[in-house]
Amino acid sequence: MKKILFVTSEVHPLIKTGGLADVCGSLPKALAQLGQDIRILLPNYSALKREADVFYKSTVRINGIDVNLLETRLPGSEVIVWLVDYQPFYGFPGNPYLDAAGQPWPNNAERFTLFCRAATEVAMDRAYLDWQPDIVHGNDWQSGLVPALLSLETGRPATLFTIHNMAYQGLFAKSVNVTLDLPEQLCSVNGIEFHGLLSFLKSGLVYSDRITTVSPTYAQEIQTHEFGYGLEGLLQHRQDALIGILNGIDTGHWNPETDPHIPAPFNSQKLHKKQLNKAALQERFLLPVEKKTPVFALISRLVEQKGIDLVLDCLDEMLALPLHFVVLGDGDKKFERPLMAAAKRHVGKMAVKIGYDEALSHFIEAGSDIFLMPSRFEPCGLNQIYSQRYGTVPIVRKTGGLADTVTDTVPTSLADFTATGIVFNDANPDTLMEAIKRALVAYSQPKLWRQIQLQGMAKEYSWADSAAQYVRLYQHL
Repeated sequence: MKKILFVTSEVHPLIKTGGLADVCGSLPKALAQLGQDIRILLPNYSALKREADVFYKSTVRINGIDVNLLETRLPGSEVIVWLVDYQPFYGFPGNPYLDAAGQPWPNNAERFTLFCRAATEVAMDRAYLDWQPDIVHGNDWQSGLVPALLSLETGRPATLFTIHNMAYQGLFAKSVNVTLDLPEQLCSVNGIEFHGLLSFLKSGLVYSDRITTVSPTYAQEIQTHEFGYGLEGLLQHRQDALIGILNGIDTGHWNPETDPHIPAPFNSQKLHKKQLNKAALQERFLLPVEKKTPVFALISRLVEQKGIDLVLDCLDEMLALPLHFVVLGDGDKKFERPLMAAAKRHVGKMAVKIGYDEALSHFIEAGSDIFLMPSRFEPCGLNQIYSQRYGTVPIVRKTGGLADTVTDTVPTSLADFTATGIVFNDANPDTLMEAIKRALVAYSQPKLWRQIQLQGMAKEYSWADSAAQYVRLYQHL
């Protein structure tokens, strides 16, 4: 058994903006089930959805600031969550990173530096918690300073840093170090300095003992110019310390047989009941209830990474075909506005809900036939996994975790019963449109379509194997 301090800026169901929260809410539970003593460290945002009681644990003084540490439990588990409580930094409502206008909070550098300093105090058993980890496991740029700060300590725990998305690097002007007060030895070009800025992500890559990312293909991609965001050279240099471990999912939370968010629970033996969810979904979005018309779905942050521009470029051509299209997501206004305009042009064919809605995302997965995921890059991706579990056939671009989790429907994969979706290569509207037409051809053949659905539903996507890989990595460290 190892003692693990799991440091993250979001955890489902306490706080969620994307897939990071899903992973950080399910991996610790899987590790605890494998006998690891794991504690999660999370900022005490006012937007946290707390279910369990919260207790005061201690107060630690960090750079002249008194920071409280509170304790609660991860809902649905016995995993302890420690909350870093400093109201001037974490006590405002809404998104943990962005204000109401969608702009980064102006003091994000200070907020997450304090969070990383608190993690360091806990890791060195200076936070009056009477517990010191063997491993500190950080996640994404918000925890990236932890390995750097621990590198200055004697008798420190081992460090592991997981990249969930290279595109978000936590870049700040070097001048903010006046308030951050980071040791100068960390702020050199060999440390966290990046083209005249400070990169919290680079800090994690330079100073951690081992680096993981969320799929084997993405581990290779981030060592290239196209996906490395200027850090590909560093990752090539550290390739011996880098490993890709595919994300799992919480198979209890994403289970069509027991899902409380869907009208008609079903499984692979009762796949016909999926049709009831489809009819309810069509009704919910004011679409004609037509059994034979395939429902396409897209649930996503509406940003360029997700290939939303590709969808928009071929949208009118797509909607000229016999299909319905349901969209749930929010993000860049330049994508939100044309999607809503298209829904008004195509009443009875397309519906758009702007925002994030966890329950509705389950309903859409259960009720749709085909899921669009044309990402320009995708470190792992989770919706293509949820889709397969719910008998919804994903259309994905061959990149990152999408390449690792979806097998294209071609003669060989149909013959050996491995086909689980439609895969296309190039990030352009023509190839996406071709993939949509391929999906419609397959959908028009009920026996073949059912085979693809069942093959996707049969795949094993629990954390069992991936969590075991993390345990082996912890033991090696």
